[in-house]
Amino acid sequence: MEMDKQYSYADFLKAMGQTANESSAENLLNEIYLDMFLNIIHREQSSNRLSALIDNALDQKDKDSFMKYTTALHQLNNPK
Repeated sequence: MEMDKQYSYADFLKAMGQTANESSAENLLNEIYLDMFLNIIHREQSSNRLSALIDNALDQKDKDSFMKYTTALHQLNNPK
């Protein structure tokens, strides 16, 4: 599940240009920061879960699961 939203610089400038409502730029920034924070937390939890699954696969000597989870962890840590 990818949580990244697409924010554009143009959207930010548009929000900044609304002088009558300066809070829209602030709201957009808050939304961007919140999305970034949630994405970091999600990535960290996913990494921890995959690491635990890798450890379990090693304990069980389950090569297929080990390969599956290490590949998933590699993809999580090295997005395209």
